[in-house]
Amino acid sequence: MANFSKSNAPRFSVDVYQNEYLPEGGREVNAIVTVTATGGGTVGGAVTAPHRYAPHAPGRGPAAAVAVMVDCSGSMDHPPAKMRGARDATAAAVDTLRDGVRFCVIGGTHVAKEVYPGGGRLAVADATTREQAKLALRRLTAGGGTAIGTWLRLADRLLASADVEIRHGILLTDGRNEHESPEDLRATLDACAGRFTCDARGVGTDWEVKEVTAVASALLGTADIVADPAGLAADFARMMETAMGKEVADVALRLWTPAGSTVKFVKQVAPTVEELTGRRTEATARAGDYPTGSWGDESRDYHVCVDVPPAGLGQEMLAARVSLVVPRPDGTAHPLGAQGLVRAVWTDDLAASTSLNAQVAHYTGQAELARAVQEGLELRKAGDRDGATARLGRAVQLAGSSGNADTAKLLAKVVDVVDAAAGTVRLKAKVEEADEMTLETRSTKTVRVKK
Repeated sequence: MANFSKSNAPRFSVDVYQNEYLPEGGREVNAIVTVTATGGGTVGGAVTAPHRYAPHAPGRGPAAAVAVMVDCSGSMDHPPAKMRGARDATAAAVDTLRDGVRFCVIGGTHVAKEVYPGGGRLAVADATTREQAKLALRRLTAGGGTAIGTWLRLADRLLASADVEIRHGILLTDGRNEHESPEDLRATLDACAGRFTCDARGVGTDWEVKEVTAVASALLGTADIVADPAGLAADFARMMETAMGKEVADVALRLWTPAGSTVKFVKQVAPTVEELTGRRTEATARAGDYPTGSWGDESRDYHVCVDVPPAGLGQEMLAARVSLVVPRPDGTAHPLGAQGLVRAVWTDDLAASTSLNAQVAHYTGQAELARAVQEGLELRKAGDRDGATARLGRAVQLAGSSGNADTAKLLAKVVDVVDAAAGTVRLKAKVEEADEMTLETRSTKTVRVKK
């Protein structure tokens, strides 16, 4: 649990952006909630050489434990550069650990094996254990199948053995999860959710995007593709650096709503789109908690939509109260002191009630952009060229109008853009598999609205 007596623990703030005016009979209230943590994030290191980071003195950050899960299945030897890249990447991640952090390395095939330190325990990062871990990495060889759930369950057991505030995993795979059923992986993700966060990476182009993104989504981490194994070390170092900057774990967005109201949805909309509605746990009769994972020095945006009972013209009500909490060991919650109010005011002023709040409009478009990309790629795989053209054309239009230049560039590798503003495109006859997978993996990345 988080220790808030620390001077470097971040301070949280909540800002609400909305059009509070509803027409007569109106019920749906939308708001963008910006949560910002400041004053923490001071435990990251400085680069001292390519892919090597300065270790940190103990006590600079909260107690943390990290498990690095490396795919060692037979396909990692095709080409051999993948296995070499994985070893180098894990070494870069180990170099980035600050002193005092507990850690382990897991080799993953159709079973999970402890590579370092072994014996069902975690090592404590210092100069000696870092070198020992890197020596152990040299013994990693490729052979066997892929059962990602077994890797995650071993990571969970090892991370749970440490009395720490932050528990984090990094998972690398290059292939499809062929040696366990989708139901087994789903059960593992359900069992691990809320116990540790996990970033997931796919290397090469033979893995399944939906499997890797499902791991990151369930465990509130990030997902990405590293098409070229040569890029793994830098990516792993960045991931670990971010993990080392986390100060508070298990932060929940608590949403209180009045009697007679219904929460239609809660979703993170920046830096990525992440649906949280189905993850609600009841806190009180009128309040529920939505998990957001671990925080350092950062800011995220959430779209909250509430259905309220209609009231008379000129009346005003509190549609929702947003706050932040973390769990205490006794099962209660510790409030983080930040709060935002979502209001509803009924008016017969047509201009007021039909005005779109800029933040709400922007993120509604970003969520639609993510859906359009995913649906377009699915239709393309299914051979529905007309359907794929229409959806990817809409994605190009939305990416352009919202200023999402990164997604626009990725789309341009899959379609020929005739008229971006109109969403007129042609499917490319030949698309590199890496380009298509990159677009699918990064489809949920958003750009923030200029406030």
